[in-house]
Amino acid sequence: MIFDRQKQSLLLDGRKYTSKDVSSLIERGEKEFPHAIWELLLFLKEWFDDSPTLVVHTSGSTGVPKELLVSKDRMMQSARLTCEHLNLQSGDTALLCMNLRYIGAMMVVVRSLVAGLNLIVRPASGHPLADVKGPLRFAAMVPLQVYNTLQKEEERKRLEQIDILIIGGGAIDNSLAAEIKNLPGAVYSTYGMTETLSHIALRRLNGKLASERYYPFDSVKLSLSQENTLVIEAPLVCNDTVYTNDIACIYSDGSFTILGRKDNVINSGGIKIQAEEVEKKLHSLISEPFVITSVPDSRLGQAVTLLTMQLSNVEELENRIKSVLPLYYCPKYIYIVEQIPQTENGKIDRKACRDLAKKILLSQDMEKC
Repeated sequence: MIFDRQKQSLLLDGRKYTSKDVSSLIERGEKEFPHAIWELLLFLKEWFDDSPTLVVHTSGSTGVPKELLVSKDRMMQSARLTCEHLNLQSGDTALLCMNLRYIGAMMVVVRSLVAGLNLIVRPASGHPLADVKGPLRFAAMVPLQVYNTLQKEEERKRLEQIDILIIGGGAIDNSLAAEIKNLPGAVYSTYGMTETLSHIALRRLNGKLASERYYPFDSVKLSLSQENTLVIEAPLVCNDTVYTNDIACIYSDGSFTILGRKDNVINSGGIKIQAEEVEKKLHSLISEPFVITSVPDSRLGQAVTLLTMQLSNVEELENRIKSVLPLYYCPKYIYIVEQIPQTENGKIDRKACRDLAKKILLSQDMEKC
């Protein structure tokens, strides 16, 4: 592996590009290249410059997106951890198919630079394998990309040719997890965030090693706060201790599970309800995209609310929900919406969901007046 940025080069579709090559290509101008390649060139220009840091953006799934200044040296350490753990070798093909504005995509490129992976670039889209030819050793996707790919037979066949697939940036529901179990390659769910420079733990989703638990890298130390939220010490990738909002359970072997986010707890009549836990129980009942959120309620404080798409019979769904959930977990309101709000990189936008539910409630109250 190469950790001196000035000695690194990028293997792109089998051709090697140095920092000087990148500068020459950029001089030709944006119109000369597909958008995804141009974005890659701009990232490489910033990577190869003299600055020891670069700016990354958080996804904004729980609030306003933030800019963070991160160390390039620590990004390379993160790349090393992943490449060593997954045994990625020089010349292995790696697919870049996500937005380079975010850390997940950036780290695909950094892994390629550090380990000499052969990078294959496709636009960030819902169907990243639409025109990929030949098998891939490694790919990173968000859940929606995997779901869309599984719906088309030709793309599904290409997905089956990926040796190692990591999935991050959002929750993997039960129906998608069931389909993933049938894939022949090794598939992992990742746990991490922008502050930890992508993932610090992996959970195998298929094969004999499939597990409900995440297993952190050896250099990572985990603990729980007084609120049972996960605390991360990962000195190789971040200088400061990271205090997350993720409610977790840590086991004796060092593995852990995530129950949900602290800021997704709905306090309804004094009962604390984890939105993600309710969603998990409802996935077998609702085939369309949906989300559990809340609206202000004068009696309960917060009322559990279900947003869903293309629902034909609300009353029937209410009865089915009552058969699987305790009464106080059942949504007080069910609203049919055109789209479930998402962030730019495909995560559920929890704040936007709350705002949408509140807007619908207020409009219905106005109609009653």
